[in-house]
Amino acid sequence: MSNELEQAADQLLTFMVRLRRLTSTDPPPQAAGLSPSLMAIIDFVATSPQCGIKEIAKGLQLSTPTVSVSVRHLEDAGFLERQPHPRDKRAVQLSLTDQGRALYEQTIRFRRQTFERLLASLTVEEQKTLLTLLKKALTTLENEKPIPTKGD
Repeated sequence: MSNELEQAADQLLTFMVRLRRLTSTDPPPQAAGLSPSLMAIIDFVATSPQCGIKEIAKGLQLSTPTVSVSVRHLEDAGFLERQPHPRDKRAVQLSLTDQGRALYEQTIRFRRQTFERLLASLTVEEQKTLLTLLKKALTTLENEKPIPTKGD
């Protein structure tokens, strides 16, 4: 890896930490007592309705038992509900409850406000450039084959 690329990656990591600090000032998930990992499951279910535990585990790169425990916690808190899978009686489908949907929508509004504040200091052209470059980088990364980890 080139030195310039390493420096750019380090700078992006620093930016991500700074952005996380800016968005951690009492967002809805913290107000609801949820950790970022539990909120990631709510995000996943909101954008993939009727998904199962294995889908969430694969999508978030977590173990199935970890997701299963987290889903149970979110069910107990009233954010998720299970329904039996129509074709596989051993499987379940997950969806947000009304309370879960309200939290998700509140979180999206909070995130949007944060990003609006972030983008407000840029011109419209700079916003377009930033978003175009982020989209290009993310699309490239999404289309790459995953890097094998230990045990793969």
